[in-house]
Amino acid sequence: MNLYVKNNPFWFELENLTRLYFPNEKIIVIREFDSVEKPFIYAEVFDEIRVRVSIGGFDREETAALGADKNETELHAVQLLYRILRDFSGISQPWGLLTGVRPVKLLRNLSAEHGQEKARQMFTDEFFVSREKLRLAALTEENEAKILSLSKPESFSLYVGIPFCPSRCSYCSFVMASVERAKKLMEPYVRLLCRELEETARIARELGLRLESVYFGGGTPTTLNAEQLDTVIKTVRSSFDLSNCREFTVEAGRPDTIDKERLYSLKENKVDRISINPQTLNPETLAEIGRKHTVEDFYRAFELARSCGFDNINTDLIAGLPGDSVESFKHSLDEILRLNAESVTVHTLCVKRAATLTTEGVTLNREDAVRARNMINYAQDRLTLGEYLPYYLYRQTRMVGNLENVGWAKKGCESYYNVYVMDETHTILACGSGGVSKLKNYKTGNLERIFNFKYPYEYIDRFDELIKRKQAITRFYSQLLG
Repeated sequence: MNLYVKNNPFWFELENLTRLYFPNEKIIVIREFDSVEKPFIYAEVFDEIRVRVSIGGFDREETAALGADKNETELHAVQLLYRILRDFSGISQPWGLLTGVRPVKLLRNLSAEHGQEKARQMFTDEFFVSREKLRLAALTEENEAKILSLSKPESFSLYVGIPFCPSRCSYCSFVMASVERAKKLMEPYVRLLCRELEETARIARELGLRLESVYFGGGTPTTLNAEQLDTVIKTVRSSFDLSNCREFTVEAGRPDTIDKERLYSLKENKVDRISINPQTLNPETLAEIGRKHTVEDFYRAFELARSCGFDNINTDLIAGLPGDSVESFKHSLDEILRLNAESVTVHTLCVKRAATLTTEGVTLNREDAVRARNMINYAQDRLTLGEYLPYYLYRQTRMVGNLENVGWAKKGCESYYNVYVMDETHTILACGSGGVSKLKNYKTGNLERIFNFKYPYEYIDRFDELIKRKQAITRFYSQLLG
């Protein structure tokens, strides 16, 4: 799809909006041209805003007045394009013209600036957000606020990345290495990860930072054996001051990596929250997306975790997986609720460019969108009745049906880390390959990022260079506090 822009600095938002309606098209932004070629979207800004969409037999042009400032002019331009594409497709997007990752944070900021009533009116009248999604965002914001209030200027959370998995799922684009291909890297990786954790803890200690939450993600952390897990977690516990830590989560993730030895290692090290993620309990869909475990493996892992004393278990489900019907999704969720999981994170399928589903040519179409929306609506209704509360929410590009990911939890079982990282509340110090430390300037709200090396072999080979990058943490806080 060609997007022609003239005298128009708002092409990025127009491109993102266009992608909502053409998720599998390559959007080509053209800023220098003498003529246009169908199909096209055209947007120009001079003494007025003019937007035209010409696709097949559909051809419409609309205009609007310039706004009082640049932001208002941008909003008017995006509103024009949204209305035309909505009429062209017959699809009203549930989140309207919003394309950002954090609609809840936007609602909170608008409420602080304009008041709650005006902010909610802007969501529906100016951004065209459906009333259903506004209610979801408002309820999530209310539950988030209680957790956000606990953070202090000196607070930080720790992320520990374990970039190994039994196999790659077809929808996944995270940096990870399958065990078969990377087994020889795991031992040196663990050794160096512990060194990075010790160095990070030293810096945090010298700066007087306060650790609020610890989160082991990946990959699948329980791809490590029990001894390796024990080594890494003990390094965290011996190196960091955990006296103020409210949560210690480890993503056990794949049921086929969970056994009694690993669970005992987690329990003995006072891990208080784990995730066991089936994604679906439809065996045909599990096979299609490349999960190597069975439905029975999930039940076994969940029951084993309960028998080992875990009383805060999260489970992940994905709406919109290939081959998963609305009825089979309902069955998966009903089974999770029968097991009485403390939290359920309901994701919407998001196919990234690097994922197998994209490279194999699977498309996202109108039927997929309707199916995913029916799944998400069912999940929201069932979880609300089951006394679960939405406590964090985020969105991604190329999500089926332009929906969202929502963490639902029983009261008191929310993941603090998920809220803090999604809201960008305070500093996140990340250790491990693919990790990104985000240093929060609590005076300005700005973030400074420090990137670790992306791949495990690179992390190992260039470890000394990585450790030198940690000096930026000290420099950042010295300037902030000085």
